[in-house]
Amino acid sequence: MAGYLEAILAEVEPAARAVDEGQIAAFARDLAAAPRVFATGEGRSGLMARAFAMRLMHLGLTVYVVGETTTPALAAGDALVAVSGSGTTAGTLRVAQQARGLGAAVFAVTTDPASALAALAAHTLVIPAATKWRRAGEAASRQPLGSLFDQCSHLALDAVCLAIAEHEGLSNEAARRRHSNVE
Repeated sequence: MAGYLEAILAEVEPAARAVDEGQIAAFARDLAAAPRVFATGEGRSGLMARAFAMRLMHLGLTVYVVGETTTPALAAGDALVAVSGSGTTAGTLRVAQQARGLGAAVFAVTTDPASALAALAAHTLVIPAATKWRRAGEAASRQPLGSLFDQCSHLALDAVCLAIAEHEGLSNEAARRRHSNVE
């Protein structure tokens, strides 16, 4: 190996450390209070949203992934977690607009606190990492496209889960009991 893993770690650590712990705490507190959580995103951002939804389920939250065949109608009071590095991904933005119009709280995960997605959000978790657009002010990255955003989003959303688990007094054993047993 030519130091590829070390290069990625050298990019991830400062970007992840720059995520605001106050945003993580507020995101966790208010998300855990929602009666139901819906998650959305496109591409790899969508995969991060799905991973987050899975972990929220393990923590006992009622959670759905937008677009799945078993996802029910969203209602007022629900929460939508929308992941988009740019904050302008058309499909994610459309879902966030619909959710807000239905009275749901939007929780944005993005690099751009001034994005259209962040403007719709009750809470914005800003991930100061490179996206595929390489806009001015983004962290430098030699990784392709939005890999750094995806990696740091995963870590920051796991931090949200850790905050929820600790606040709710949830153990690993409790989460494990909710883990799939038909694998």
